[in-house]
Amino acid sequence: MAGTKRKAPDDAAEMDGRAGADCGLGLPADRPQRDRPNPGQPGRLEAGVAADDYFRHLYASEPDFRRLARRDAHFAAALQDNGQLDFSDPKATMQLTRTLLGLDFGLKLDLPEDRLCPPVPNRHNYILWLKDLMDTTSYEQPGRKLCGLDVGTGASCIYPLLGTAQRPWHFVATDIDMKNLSFARKNIQLNGLEDLVRLLERKPDDSLIPLDEAGIQSIDFVMMNPPFYTSEDDMVSSAKKKARPPMSACTGAPVEMVCDGGEVAHVGRLLRESLALRSRIQWYTSMFGKLTSLDALVEQLREHGIDNYAVTEFVQGNKTRRWALGWSFGQMRPAEHVARGMKASYWKKILPSSVTTDLLVLPADEPVDPVIAKIQKIMGDLELMSWEWEQGAAKGLGRTAENVWSRAWRRKRLQERERGQGDTCTLPSTRPKECRLGFEVGVVVGKTETCISLHWREGSDPLIFESLKGYLQGKLKATDQVNTASN
Repeated sequence: MAGTKRKAPDDAAEMDGRAGADCGLGLPADRPQRDRPNPGQPGRLEAGVAADDYFRHLYASEPDFRRLARRDAHFAAALQDNGQLDFSDPKATMQLTRTLLGLDFGLKLDLPEDRLCPPVPNRHNYILWLKDLMDTTSYEQPGRKLCGLDVGTGASCIYPLLGTAQRPWHFVATDIDMKNLSFARKNIQLNGLEDLVRLLERKPDDSLIPLDEAGIQSIDFVMMNPPFYTSEDDMVSSAKKKARPPMSACTGAPVEMVCDGGEVAHVGRLLRESLALRSRIQWYTSMFGKLTSLDALVEQLREHGIDNYAVTEFVQGNKTRRWALGWSFGQMRPAEHVARGMKASYWKKILPSSVTTDLLVLPADEPVDPVIAKIQKIMGDLELMSWEWEQGAAKGLGRTAENVWSRAWRRKRLQERERGQGDTCTLPSTRPKECRLGFEVGVVVGKTETCISLHWREGSDPLIFESLKGYLQGKLKATDQVNTASN
């Protein structure tokens, strides 16, 4: 009804993905989060949204080795007299990983000397991005319980460890190497995560996503960090070009670092499987070690008509850069900073279309209440499926089945009313009930200006989003002109 607050319908949760899937672990929906051992920080916040700020700023700067040494005697023993770490020593870098996991996450780790030792900040960046990706593609509050699939979890089982430490998530973790699986199981047990992480052995020719084999109907996200190299010669050649071993240079078996066709071929397999599984998984994601590989996969997505995707760059200090790609067959669109997380202008060609646009920019000293009142009036006059304004957050969320602001729609509606086929309050039952566009209008007051913006939250038709943008810009501009003239 015009002018009222109408909440999003109950089916909104269904459009968000599958919050509540239990990865085949049989967990109750209201299962409490288990306490984990935390020898380094007994007072650290429990996993959940309340701890997000802590985790987000963990590695804003590179780790201070001297400070770590004061807090961990084992790390102090690995540090050189000059306060630096010998990155060419696998035992030293392995101790760094153990120290960061223990002090910052309350996690324990046991690794063999001949398997990959993960750099914690880099892996943590992937989890941070995943949290934003999942949070911004749901109408639910951030922090919902999710089920993820970690393809090729490795001996460390690092992603399930980090994910369950930060959010009420649970995982299916796969690997093709028996030694990796043995140590991954040990690390799950060391951290008391047996009821949150399920291990599955796979064969090299098995599908990457074992939904049916595991008896799972759907999963919220897939993540993987595939082998970079196409051959052992490729791996050796790449190592020789580096000035010094990177933070991840403990050791690594060929099964972890080499596959036919390298990461392009491996992620290409994931893409092919996703074309069959489609919305049984909300987001398919992968990390990349080479920017050219990301470029190649974005091209493949476009060839298959997939335009709902996200790309980002992980930067750790001045040494290591990695990239990530995610794609979805669902209707929910990730936020701008999540989907377009690359700054270099040369690579803008691989970015997805923008989902945020400015509707009106005002001087900072101009009052915003009249603008908010105008937004409320505009939305109240439209026959939307739902509209609700959050006063404290200065933003409103709307959903619509049609472009009800267009002249053609209004003429059609008037004709229906004249024939007695509709009224002023409800849409006729013959109208489509699916949401074609979910959107958010936000007001942000800065030091120098106030920005009113429009965000595309849901839907697959860019034309209806562009149409709404033009309509709102025209309405708000006209209001601003009237206010300016009256002043």
